[in-house]
Amino acid sequence: MPKLKTKSSVKKRFSLTASGKVRTTQSGKRHGMTKRSKIAIRNQRGTAILNKSDSRIVKLYIPYGL
Repeated sequence: MPKLKTKSSVKKRFSLTASGKVRTTQSGKRHGMTKRSKIAIRNQRGTAILNKSDSRIVKLYIPYGL
């Protein structure tokens, strides 16, 4: 059998934790920051862990992990 390829977009956007959860950057911080409160902007920093149903979809595109 040939090896399966990993989707390049998934390599750039997601990473796996040691326990196998999917980590990604916080969403909703691309534009329109003037409308949001400082607290909302501050809470969008860093990374987030995807929930189980979303991470199952992402893991389909990472056949051997990252």
